[in-house]
Amino acid sequence: MPWSSSSIGTLKGHPRLLEETETAIRKNKVGKTMIEIQSPCIGDFAESCTHGCCPVPFLGLVESSTTVRHARATTAGISRMNFAKLTKDSIFPNTRFTNHECLPPLPDALSDFIRAYPQYGETEEADRIRNSEYCHLSDHVCLDYTGFSLFSHAQVHSSIASTSGDPRPSGLLQPPYFSIAYKSASLKSQVQYGNQDTALESAIRRRIMLFLDILDGAYNMICTANRTTAFRLLAESYPFHANKGLLSVYDYESEAMYAMTKSAYRRGAKVKSASFSWPSLRIHSDKLMEKLSKGKKKRRGLFVFPLQSRVTGARYPYSWMTVAKEHGWQVVLDACALGPKDLDTLGLSLIQPDFIICSFFKVFGENPSGFAGIFIKKSSTAALESSAIARSIGVVSIIPSRRLSQLTDDYSGTDLDGHSSRNQFDEDDIETISSFSGPLPTHIGNDSAAIDNVLGEFASTQKQKQVERSDQEKSTTTAEANKSMEILCRGLDHADSLGLLLISSRLRCITNWLVVALIKLQHPHSDSGHSLVRIYGPQIKFDRGPAIAFNIFDWKGEKIKPVLVQKLADRSNISLSCGFLNNICFSDKYEAEKHKVLERRAREITVAGNRKKEKTTVGINVLNASLSFLTNFEDAYKLWTFVAKFLDADFVEKERWRYLALNQKTVEV
Repeated sequence: MPWSSSSIGTLKGHPRLLEETETAIRKNKVGKTMIEIQSPCIGDFAESCTHGCCPVPFLGLVESSTTVRHARATTAGISRMNFAKLTKDSIFPNTRFTNHECLPPLPDALSDFIRAYPQYGETEEADRIRNSEYCHLSDHVCLDYTGFSLFSHAQVHSSIASTSGDPRPSGLLQPPYFSIAYKSASLKSQVQYGNQDTALESAIRRRIMLFLDILDGAYNMICTANRTTAFRLLAESYPFHANKGLLSVYDYESEAMYAMTKSAYRRGAKVKSASFSWPSLRIHSDKLMEKLSKGKKKRRGLFVFPLQSRVTGARYPYSWMTVAKEHGWQVVLDACALGPKDLDTLGLSLIQPDFIICSFFKVFGENPSGFAGIFIKKSSTAALESSAIARSIGVVSIIPSRRLSQLTDDYSGTDLDGHSSRNQFDEDDIETISSFSGPLPTHIGNDSAAIDNVLGEFASTQKQKQVERSDQEKSTTTAEANKSMEILCRGLDHADSLGLLLISSRLRCITNWLVVALIKLQHPHSDSGHSLVRIYGPQIKFDRGPAIAFNIFDWKGEKIKPVLVQKLADRSNISLSCGFLNNICFSDKYEAEKHKVLERRAREITVAGNRKKEKTTVGINVLNASLSFLTNFEDAYKLWTFVAKFLDADFVEKERWRYLALNQKTVEV
């Protein structure tokens, strides 16, 4: 049932009340009514689920019986509180670990984990998929990925075998092999005139939109090289000269948002950010509401909103998007940090953000090769402007791979914001990557007349050769198009088969266990009782996201550099990311703590008139572990045992000498 105007109105007016609620139930009181606005189970059911996490269906907020609704919401609140209490009471109760050699072995830890979370046993289908389709994950703990995986590892490698044994006459490789080719096109022109997609690109686009439940009739999807490119393209195409505002909600330094900010500053935008209260890192509702409502209502600008933090795992109420729209902002939904089925909770037909940005990589845990997508609401296309700069940034086409050698070096990237310890490249290096054809010169148009004017006789010769080949390739091209009408994306299929409920339950159990396990590590013989690990943002919580921001401290209470920990983890076959938490505000109560935890970082930005300006930000360098639906308990256990090694005061020095002895590169401290 669609929302009524009255039910939407009740959600709009009280973002502060929504934020202050500790549990996932955000209460907006109208008489005796309590409305559930955020649940990980919405989308799978039209009725309340048996897990107690979806008592009021998202599409049925207005019911005839307020008593029933109140009872269901209250039950959900009890369920969430019981989960937190159960976790605290069941995971290593009254225990502190001061020696990494005293940790329980994996079988015992797993047995205790299952006793605490018997519902985890219902997710064994995810383990079966992992074992059969992603066997490479048995050797490496992958905790540095966010986004959507298109294909499975087994699908890719079985295709390599079949392709090498029976090469296709045309030299083109079947999916999951594709390459990325740059287009000289702006966002607006691509939406209006970009109808010349390859059959492969059209099929992948259809599969993605079906997976995300985005209606083709409501949105256009534009492919970009990576997430950073998508943000920058939007900034270069948005009329900041008229709609000057750019307001974002990130508790960490996002490389993609930084690229958007640089472009927006240069084009005259007034850039602002939401603030996050220490130590919970929840949105400071009063300050955000003030920024949303300030200025002329008709010409606000862009409101960039992620549903959850990629670094801390904090989740934010959907209603902020509704509030922003009500105050005249155009909404950009950053869905890159979401799990593969999290958008099922949203109901895009109800929220209808103007722009949605997602990132897609080919195979989870192998490399970040892939692309990003901007979904532009058709009614919002008119707000975009043509831009010469945007034409050279990174609109891309998905094309079939032409040779097997490309499969190993096709790094188009999904740009993970944090600094992944593996397979990194800078945006400035994109042109040197073999799978890219490189940005076309901006003065070359798409029509043949413009090309002839620029390239003259060479272009004419090439076109004549193409005409001579056309008859020979016509049948092959037709067959290729027919074969590519449907693309088997087993990565997306696996997420679909598991569903939102199972994935949410699995990640909830593993993430909260890991939070408790890390907190239980404490330095021995420490008079002040220094904990080894500090976790930032949400702690034990029913509805926290599957990402953890943390740091490791030595026995003196001094922080060990996150980059060093990341390098040591990589040598233990564990991949972590690093991030920088910022936009943190401290109340008077925590003023003394402010100077102890904050660090300074300076960056140069370009403002209107191409003037350079140095901007200093303060925040906290942290480690980040991001879990996916393919993460299992053993992955979390391996991370825990690795972190516990830092309980040995000489661990870092021992590692330095060990690698020197093995003639390895020194780990710099």
